[in-house]
Amino acid sequence: MPLIDRDDCALVVIDVQSDFYPPGRLDVDRQRFHDLVRRIAWITSVADRLEIPVVVTEEDPATSGRTVPEIREALPATAVTLPKNAFAVGDNPDIAAAIEATGRTTMVLVGIETDICVAHSAIRLHQAGKRVVVVEDAAYSPGAAHERGLRRLAGQSIETLSTKELFYDWVRTIQDADAFHDTHPELAVPPGVRL
Repeated sequence: MPLIDRDDCALVVIDVQSDFYPPGRLDVDRQRFHDLVRRIAWITSVADRLEIPVVVTEEDPATSGRTVPEIREALPATAVTLPKNAFAVGDNPDIAAAIEATGRTTMVLVGIETDICVAHSAIRLHQAGKRVVVVEDAAYSPGAAHERGLRRLAGQSIETLSTKELFYDWVRTIQDADAFHDTHPELAVPPGVRL
């Protein structure tokens, strides 16, 4: 697969909401979820600095809450946040229109849950002719569902990569990576990732 062209991609942040997982849900690894939130906030901040469009979805926000504060604070001013009622982002007309409005053909997906909303979104966008890339360490489902979701994506020939791989695809050269780190030292290393 070719490298990801940052000038042709948009970031889609799927359903990382404050009340998505009720406190009593035993199968949720709270530390893994916290690390995921920090990693997505980092990716979102990098996308902002590189002028990559960002579309954010919130599934049933009246019940599941708004996007978590760490990610909301990292969003670029141009980011679009929309409610989502169908699991696949492309099956929600307003979200589909926002994705099309970016003018980009490569969609980078992060969020929850890997086996449902992320998978449905990736598959439907892929069927619609988009290149779709799921950042596997910036997607989450509880328990074994995360790995099942990744296997399903692989079976559909949908690309997956890590946060580290995404960053280096976006910057491409040592000079650009060094310049990015010099200009944005607070974004030198993504949470939980060794560059």
